[in-house]
Amino acid sequence: MKRDGRIALRLSILSYIAVAGWCLSLASAQESSTLAPLDTNGEITYFIATGTAGSKFRAEDRDLANWALEAWSQSTNGALRFTPGPESSALLRVYWVPATFGLYGEMQPIIVDGRRGAAVYIRPDTDALGEQIAQRSGDDPLFRDAVVYLTCLHELGHALGLEHTAEFADIMYSFGFGGDILEFFDRYRDELYSRDDIAAVSGLSDGDLTQLQALYGKLVQR
Repeated sequence: MKRDGRIALRLSILSYIAVAGWCLSLASAQESSTLAPLDTNGEITYFIATGTAGSKFRAEDRDLANWALEAWSQSTNGALRFTPGPESSALLRVYWVPATFGLYGEMQPIIVDGRRGAAVYIRPDTDALGEQIAQRSGDDPLFRDAVVYLTCLHELGHALGLEHTAEFADIMYSFGFGGDILEFFDRYRDELYSRDDIAAVSGLSDGDLTQLQALYGKLVQR
């Protein structure tokens, strides 16, 4: 095989791994426990860590995680309220970790004082998500933030108990069903004029909210 062929094959494999990474969070969660709603019988506390070495975490990435939490809260008109708390007792915990085989992120259920919680792991190194994502992120910092924000939104959806869907419009959509990965992120990026717009553009679909309502019943008002 010629050298160009080897490079093309390698990029093809990396692109496949990056796409598959969006799908593996559910599989990882199910290996530990069946997806289920958070325990809402009490205050829902959360903790957002700083990035570990090699994660390519940026201090302002904490905003993206906070905005993702606010998006889920606002979608329930504040019925689901998230309050910051210490790591040791937080029901929801967000960590920034180094890239692993192109994974965007994953969620692992945890038990906190007998309550069902979740640890979310976000990989903000967009250079490791395939050539197209890496190039776009390098050319457009707002695209990079859109990718990280939507990853936070998706994984926190799993933390809330939501499953993957086959609907391209949903944040809970799984790339395992196909679809244009750049279009998925560009669709959201095109709604932004500045970074602050992320706080106002939730990225959630009617399908996401329907699934949320099915899990939390009357707590969620549409």
